[in-house]
Amino acid sequence: MKLSDIESKNLKKDQAEELEGEITHDIIEILENEGITVNMLADSAMELYAPHPGIETRELAQARFLEELDIALSDPNLCMLVYSGILLEREGKAGTLPNISKSSYERDLTFLIADEVLGMSIANYISGDKGTFEFVRFDKKKPGLLSTLGPFMDDVIGGLIGGVSANMYTRAMAEAARSASRKSEN
Repeated sequence: MKLSDIESKNLKKDQAEELEGEITHDIIEILENEGITVNMLADSAMELYAPHPGIETRELAQARFLEELDIALSDPNLCMLVYSGILLEREGKAGTLPNISKSSYERDLTFLIADEVLGMSIANYISGDKGTFEFVRFDKKKPGLLSTLGPFMDDVIGGLIGGVSANMYTRAMAEAARSASRKSEN
């Protein structure tokens, strides 16, 4: 059976299909309150920058990264995934995570994988397998900001940077290829 074979029923009669009301909490502001700025994200991403067609310089790559980050963070679903990591980090620091002691949280035990799953989910949500690949790269190297974050936030931010970086490289290469194709046609 496929998901498309399941009959859809509107069990929540008045459920909205689009965002409503005024947005009072912006994920960028929430991240900044946690000590994580957009510039810190970009700087960390650029530590693993590799020249590609369309982003031959670090400056071009950083500008593209910031554009892709803005696009990614316009998605409320992604913002909620990032926010869930923030809340988990706060609870870990407070020692109130279920079924784990504060000292185990602080030691970032290797058998606890919820943080990794959340980071991979974020990267995959943004950019699929390419994002997951980039997440692993950032998770292993922990450049810049990532080396200073707690057990949940290093993976959440690693997933965010990894997914956005994957889109940055993919889009830049696609645009470079289209530009080269147009030039060869003329």
